[in-house]
Amino acid sequence: RCLDLVRVAGRRTLAGDFPAPRQRAVERVMADIPMYHEGSRRLQDRFRTRALADRLAETLARQAFTDEDRAFIAAQRCFFLATADAGGHPDCSYKGGDPGFVRVLDERTLAFPSYDGKGMYKSLGNALLNPHVGLLFIDFQSPRRLRVNGRATVAEDDPLRAEFTGAQLVVRVTADAIFPNCPRYLHRMEVVERSPYVPCAGETAPIPAWKRRPEFNAVLPPDDPARER
Repeated sequence: RCLDLVRVAGRRTLAGDFPAPRQRAVERVMADIPMYHEGSRRLQDRFRTRALADRLAETLARQAFTDEDRAFIAAQRCFFLATADAGGHPDCSYKGGDPGFVRVLDERTLAFPSYDGKGMYKSLGNALLNPHVGLLFIDFQSPRRLRVNGRATVAEDDPLRAEFTGAQLVVRVTADAIFPNCPRYLHRMEVVERSPYVPCAGETAPIPAWKRRPEFNAVLPPDDPARER
């Protein structure tokens, strides 16, 4: 499927094979969307994929969500969030919820809630110091995947917080680059059971077992429902 997308754009695949007007268009895309840097280019040149990489960026990368993107994101139950601290040290986390817990608000912005976790705030702590984030959405049943790279803000007083049951914080991401990925290495899987821990209006989520352990229970925040009085 990903190769078919390339064929639609054209058949030139060797470095330097773009006509001048198209090469200038690629350069404009690269200026607006920081897809590649020197490290990427070194490997592209080593394996002769620079022209292919530019063609993919020119054809598929965008800064505005399409209607198809909106529908795809709204249907997802999870995504993976990549962040880095001020020194560039990376972290990757899983974020899960019910379909619709990630909302595309306008052509450049999406938002999602931060639910109760283990209290480390590694991902969102990173975002406070370094706003550049990457989101990877995967539909293992289709299969299909979509990347969103952008800049995040984290707020407790976001007006959307009241609309997300169980949200402690709301994260908004302004997209710098939105692009689909080839799904050929995705293993096809099915959702077997919804997690009972996902916040839901009118329901009380069970307390995770680790919060009952004495070494953790004793240091839970005073207002945590799991803390033994």
